[in-house]
Amino acid sequence: MNQLSKLFQDMAFPDPSPFDQALSARAGVQKEESYSVATSNSGTGKAATGSQPSLQSCGVRLGKAPAAISLPDMNCSIKQQVSLSGFTSYRVGGPAEWFVMPRTVDDLRASVAWARDEGLSVMMLGAGSNLLVSDRGLPGLIICTRYLRYTHFDDHSGQVTVAAGEPMPRLAQQAAERGWQGLEWAIGIPGTAGGAVVMNAGAHTSCTADILTQTQVLTADGSLKILLPADLDYRYRTSALQGDISRLVTQSTFQLKPGAAPATVIATTRAHQERRHATQPYHLPSCGSVFRNPEPHTAGWLIQETGLKGYQIGDAQVSELHANFIVNCGNATAHDVFQLICYIQEQVEQRWQIRLEPEVKLLGQFYSGSHDQ
Repeated sequence: MNQLSKLFQDMAFPDPSPFDQALSARAGVQKEESYSVATSNSGTGKAATGSQPSLQSCGVRLGKAPAAISLPDMNCSIKQQVSLSGFTSYRVGGPAEWFVMPRTVDDLRASVAWARDEGLSVMMLGAGSNLLVSDRGLPGLIICTRYLRYTHFDDHSGQVTVAAGEPMPRLAQQAAERGWQGLEWAIGIPGTAGGAVVMNAGAHTSCTADILTQTQVLTADGSLKILLPADLDYRYRTSALQGDISRLVTQSTFQLKPGAAPATVIATTRAHQERRHATQPYHLPSCGSVFRNPEPHTAGWLIQETGLKGYQIGDAQVSELHANFIVNCGNATAHDVFQLICYIQEQVEQRWQIRLEPEVKLLGQFYSGSHDQ
C-alpha cells in the first residue's frame, strides 16, 4: 500500500456490500433521490414505542411466497417482497413489492419496461440515505442503483464520468489520489453520484451543481438523453429531476481541476471528513440532516435551544451530538422516527413560530397517531 492509499484506508468503500454496511452505521448529511408520499402532522410529544406491522398489514400487494423474475438477456432478477431496511442508512423500512439491482443500463431499461407493462410505479434508490421508508413498505418496483458502477477520468479535459451507482465518498477519494480538486467536500456524502445529481447534494458551501457538466437519463420511451445543468432547475438540495420518474439518471460528468499535489488534495479531503466525524453522529444509523435550515437560523440550533437534544420516542433519538440528526439507537422503527419528526416540528413551532421543513424524504404511508392504524 503506497503512502497516499494508506492515508485513505479509513475512507475507502471498495465493494457494494461493505459500502452498504458502512452507510447503515455512518450516515452523513444529504443525499439521495426519492419521492415523497407522506403527511406531516404534530406528534404526541410522549415517549412511545413504535409498532412494526406484519406483512399482512403492509400497503403492498403480497404473494403467498417470495418470487423472482428473470427477464431475457438480463444480468439480474426482479425479486418480490425484499425488505428495504438493509438498503437504507436508517436501517428501517418495510418490504418493496418488487425489487431489482440492475448491473447495466440495458438491465435498467428492461426493468423499467417490465414495470410499465405490469402497471407498476417505479422508484430509484441509491445509497438509501436522506429518506425514511414506511414500516408498511413500498408498492411498485424499487430499482437500487448500487451495482451501476464505473468511473472514467479524462486527463485531457479534467472531467470525470461516473455511473449513477458510484459512491460519492469513493469518487472523492479517487479524485484526491490523482490530485484533482473539486470533490473534497463529497467525502462525507453517504450517497451515490446519481442521487447527488438529483438532490443537488452538497456540503461546506459546495454542491453538485457547481461541478456538473452534463447528465445522461433514461427516458420513459427507453431512450437515453443528455441533459445540461440549465435543464435541471437547480436549487438548494433539489432539481427538476426530483420526483421525475420519466427521466432516470444513468451517468453524469463532473468538471474537476487536475494538477494539484495529491497530498494537498488528500489533506483537504481528510479535513472535511474529520470535521464531519467531530460534529455528526456517524456511529449510529441516521438519514443525515432531518430538516432544512430556515434562514437565517439553523435547524440544529433551533432544536437544541428548544431543549430537545436526547429526546427519544421508542429507539429514535434526537442526537446528543447534533440536534438536526435523529439516530436509530438500535431497534427504532420508521414510525418512531416519524413521530419524533412530528414532535420536533410541533415543539419548535410553539417556541419560535417557525415550522421546520423536513429535508428527509418520507416514502410510503405514515400516520401521526401513537401507532400505525
